[in-house]
Amino acid sequence: MKIKDIMTQNVATLNSADTVEKAAQLMREHDIGAIPVCDQEKVIGVVTDRDIALRTVAEGQNATSQTVRSVMTTTPVTGKPEMDVREAARIMKERQIRRLPVVENGNLVGIVSLGDFAVESGLNGCAEKALSGISEPCSPKI
Repeated sequence: MKIKDIMTQNVATLNSADTVEKAAQLMREHDIGAIPVCDQEKVIGVVTDRDIALRTVAEGQNATSQTVRSVMTTTPVTGKPEMDVREAARIMKERQIRRLPVVENGNLVGIVSLGDFAVESGLNGCAEKALSGISEPCSPKI
């Protein structure tokens, strides 16, 4: 099975000049935890609810004036529509990410999440394997 078969095609996006407040509002509106940041249709980053918590709230920044550019991950991992779901799950496990923007010809065409693997029958534990790697703790700074 290909990720194009299970990905979400209608994806909310931001541009890097949007505010963190707008990112949080879109996350609430669409009940999602990550939004690709695009320049036209090209993915240049990803902002997550965790980015907002750690880089805005925990640092005492103002979400109404802080831009997405300052909190986003600037080296997003992406997949291709024709990628096998098991390959996508392996990448997500290794990179410890829960969502994978899907790009074709340089443009965003969808996003696949760990939840997409979990609800699709016949994937023989893809979600569980990915989650086991994603949830593996990193070396904490204690």
